[in-house]
Amino acid sequence: MAGPRRWSGGDSAPPRGRRRGRKGRTGLGWEHGSARLGMGGPRRLLLISNSTLHGGGYLGHCQQHIQSFLGQKVKRVLFIPYALHDRDAYARTAREKFESLGYGLDSIHESCDPVEAVRKSEAIFIGGGNTFRLLKALYDNSLIHEIRKRVLEDGIPYMGSSAGTNVATISINTTNDMPIVYPPSLKALGLVPFNINPHYLDPDIKRTHMGETREERIRQYHEEPNTPPVLGLREGTMLLVEGDKATLQGVTGARLFLRGKKPTEHEPGTDFSFLLNDSNPLNP
Repeated sequence: MAGPRRWSGGDSAPPRGRRRGRKGRTGLGWEHGSARLGMGGPRRLLLISNSTLHGGGYLGHCQQHIQSFLGQKVKRVLFIPYALHDRDAYARTAREKFESLGYGLDSIHESCDPVEAVRKSEAIFIGGGNTFRLLKALYDNSLIHEIRKRVLEDGIPYMGSSAGTNVATISINTTNDMPIVYPPSLKALGLVPFNINPHYLDPDIKRTHMGETREERIRQYHEEPNTPPVLGLREGTMLLVEGDKATLQGVTGARLFLRGKKPTEHEPGTDFSFLLNDSNPLNP
């Protein structure tokens, strides 16, 4: 069993349930050890780039992955719709999809006690939308510590899509979203010791738009010291994490960015387990 993860840097005080300590190699305050955290079993994550793939319906492109991930033991999923303004409509969409897959769905915004809802959950799914709005709501409802405990110590499955994938990482620094609200910190759940850029787009050599490409923006992020790896997940791609093993799944691919190195291309099936080690020597 790994030792505790420690909080450092940035904020004037650590969020509830975290301790101060030295900075790890990421420079963002999390010290990651073994993937097996707590007695409940290894972490199990399905981090999806996007909820809807062009030409398909909501979660249609990944529904078989979802069923394989959740299995038959999970009966009900706790949905967190905080990334969108109309939570009722969002919950209806998610409930219809999960019920079609054989799972009941409870939306956390319908609960009078969100913390208790997390504590009683069998599995958690955080949907996409605006990542800043989502993270602020997680902090406002005191859910950061509770979700981490359920996933990393109790071992319940965690699914995220788009913004829900962003908040599963160290921070939301590599989101694509506008900061329409201001969370108390950009530090997120820290379920994995690196960052993800969902909806990753490749540069278009025929484009006339002169704004930065996604790759240029990630390079700017890595100009800052002690920044962790960034995995650019193209739409149609997802990362499956089971214990200390991480595997790229889906139909497209991913682009990996390491500070000070050229980005590399990776096809579905790639083993990204080395990214789960915070002392990864490939990240200078």
